[in-house]
Amino acid sequence: MAIGVFDSGVGGLSVHHKLVERFAAADFVYLADQANTPYGGRPGEEIVALTRAGCERLFDEGCDLVVLACNTASGIALRRLQQTWLPGFRRERSRPANVLGIIVPTIEAATGLPWEHEAERRGDKVEKLDILAVFSTPATAASRVYEIEIDKRRQDVAVFSQPCPELAPMIEAGASAGDLAPIIDGHVAAVTQRIGRAPDRAILGCTHYEIVAELFRAALPPGTPLIHQPQATADALVRYLERHPEYLAGASGVRRFLTTGKPGAQSSLVEAFWGTPLSFERA
Repeated sequence: MAIGVFDSGVGGLSVHHKLVERFAAADFVYLADQANTPYGGRPGEEIVALTRAGCERLFDEGCDLVVLACNTASGIALRRLQQTWLPGFRRERSRPANVLGIIVPTIEAATGLPWEHEAERRGDKVEKLDILAVFSTPATAASRVYEIEIDKRRQDVAVFSQPCPELAPMIEAGASAGDLAPIIDGHVAAVTQRIGRAPDRAILGCTHYEIVAELFRAALPPGTPLIHQPQATADALVRYLERHPEYLAGASGVRRFLTTGKPGAQSSLVEAFWGTPLSFERA
């Protein structure tokens, strides 16, 4: 058995890297749907279909549990798959199977509250708002998932999403820090102008962005806290596996990397982040 990690491209490696650190003995299979990346500008039904196909492939590779290391897939496709596809799929295979996302752990980290918590609506005026900027793909921003779900739990947190349409494709293509920095600076300036001041905290709401987190730190005011999705996801998976021992993570330390795109070595940007050269097999 193994844990599957799925993303439209290499951004999910940021989550995968943290999971491998936390579960050193576990077996992992990573699948990048590079033939269809990026997902951020695709229609919702297409995102659902592509995500389901990726999950099916990982289950075929022996995974019982799949983590969607992609905000767009988590925000657009996850609930549909859990409600309309997974129940029948479990019956067919007669084995445990589940798909988890990264948005729930991120919102728990941003609010300091469990997902099940919903704030009691009160008419009192909030004296001081905590301003949270979310940098994401256009599809994640358009879904307003962070605004909706955080507002359910914390009325003293105001969310401003900033769509960054060009960033994930540039990171996927291995763009240099010199090319990426002015783009990131522009998005930070744009959300700051909309807010009227700098945000108090920020979420890098696309896993590609974690690969260049230092560029976001440089663009934001010094000391601005970043809510890191890989850490939040790893923490949540520890708790999930404690509650669900039926999901076996394996114990051989297997690491496989698959892609629907071009197999072989990845970009120098990705390899610098990962720490060693990475070679992907054809999915």
